[in-house]
Amino acid sequence: MRLQRYLDRFDELSRRTFLGESARGLLGLTVLPVLARPVRAAIGDPEIPLGPATARNVIYLYMSGGMSHLDTFDPKPGAETQGPTEVISSNVDGIQIAAHFSNLSRMMDRIAVINSVQTNQGAHAQGRYYMHTSYPMRGTIRHPSLGAWLGRMAGRTNPTLPGHVAIGADIYGPSVGFFGPPYDPLPLGDPEQGLENSQLPRGVSDQTFHQRLDRVRKMNRAFAEKYEHPLMSAYAEMYDQAVKLMRSSDLAAFDLDKEDDTLREAYGRDRFGQGCLLARRLIETDVRTVEVSYTGWDTHTNNFTSMPLLCQTMDQAVAALLEDLERIGKLDDTVVVLTTEFGRTPIVNRNIGRDHYPKAFTSVLAGGGFKGGYRYGKTSEGAEEVVENPLKIPDFNATIAYALGIPIDQVLYSPSKRPFTVAHKGEPALDLFA
Repeated sequence: MRLQRYLDRFDELSRRTFLGESARGLLGLTVLPVLARPVRAAIGDPEIPLGPATARNVIYLYMSGGMSHLDTFDPKPGAETQGPTEVISSNVDGIQIAAHFSNLSRMMDRIAVINSVQTNQGAHAQGRYYMHTSYPMRGTIRHPSLGAWLGRMAGRTNPTLPGHVAIGADIYGPSVGFFGPPYDPLPLGDPEQGLENSQLPRGVSDQTFHQRLDRVRKMNRAFAEKYEHPLMSAYAEMYDQAVKLMRSSDLAAFDLDKEDDTLREAYGRDRFGQGCLLARRLIETDVRTVEVSYTGWDTHTNNFTSMPLLCQTMDQAVAALLEDLERIGKLDDTVVVLTTEFGRTPIVNRNIGRDHYPKAFTSVLAGGGFKGGYRYGKTSEGAEEVVENPLKIPDFNATIAYALGIPIDQVLYSPSKRPFTVAHKGEPALDLFA
């Protein structure tokens, strides 16, 4: 809708509509969650310094749907549960992976494989939420995910760009939780479209744009004086940040056309590959946290015909990402996480698929001070049980938080005065660090 339709209507309902539509016109997202979900930010928390850290940024690669551990990073050659997925050796003695990973097999000396992750959630929405927050889903509260914690603790490195970007994520992925609008992830759909709606509409001059901004500010002041809601200042800051980004040269970080075609091909010309390339560009310009989601891993049927394409797409993109981060000197201070909500059953079902399996699955860490060429944890001969170094979801998240210097025991309070930590009762697996 045209902004002019709202400019002279100051009632509360039209104001909400105006703000939502104008926000979409600025950056393609709604930046007034405080009015849709009242009182969800912790107000007045003191700034908390980070502890010692081995990394300062995160690229979080999320395999949405439940990635099979047997058909990726925890194969069991010769076991009946393995099925037809072939296995190859890597460039690290003793580490074998699925044959689909021809690129990553040459890079395992940079990667730590965790074969002993466990969860207590067996449904997708609950599993994704738990993996991102370390807390079970509740109807009464929304918990912050890791990117929100890092933003809350450390702030932005680049004052112009958002501190947290989520590419292709769903509603059960990264969340600001009760921290409030300043730490909300900026959602992007297609990475090749860049940051949509970030240019002035055709026919709108700078003068007209600033006149409209002035009127918005007057509306905000009138609303804030009337309702005295403490989150209004947070909203106003977000709006100003959106305008600032529109005018910044840093906006070019979202433009993949500025990359060489050869490099873009190296990542793969699909959404996940280009999402990984965009993640590298954003990290290079000091965005602290970028999540890239890759869907399709829910292989209840035809597991062995689906996995080759899924794995080869992931293999190409992740290998290119690690090489690219190393090339620009950012791998050492960037944690690359590859994870999922749960594993898949060792037993193949009647549809030649694998079902949900919370008891054992695999995640991967690279860069950011973690050991390369290292396998942590172990499952049984058929991958049915964790038999060595079990790592629960809060422990996994505590390990990443520890790398980033987020104090594991630091308590922050929700608006209802309930205490929360970054990884609920989790302990970092220190053996994973170099």
